[in-house]
Amino acid sequence: MKKMLSILSAVMLLVVVSPAHALDGGALYKDPKKGGCTACHGKDAKSPLLPMYPKLAGQNEAYLLQQLKDIKSGRRNNGMSAAMKGIMHMVNEQEMAAIAKYLASLKP
Repeated sequence: MKKMLSILSAVMLLVVVSPAHALDGGALYKDPKKGGCTACHGKDAKSPLLPMYPKLAGQNEAYLLQQLKDIKSGRRNNGMSAAMKGIMHMVNEQEMAAIAKYLASLKP
């Protein structure tokens, strides 16, 4: 019985940490309930609505994540980040990390 519980615990741990249960950054990027990134940055993350908006596809993952964190916290506070500041409450840090990973994986 003890061995069976040990095996069951190991299987449950694998299920919990499995990549299949990881957040889908692509789905989050496209989800209007999570800010609707595509509205300004384009469905492909390289066709922004306005030329002054950044192309996000292929950017460095750590850089993207830091920018999202800085915009949310108010540390990055310039004219270009004002629109983003209003929607950053829709995403948490894990979701920001998943979005940054997704964007970094895209071809520029």
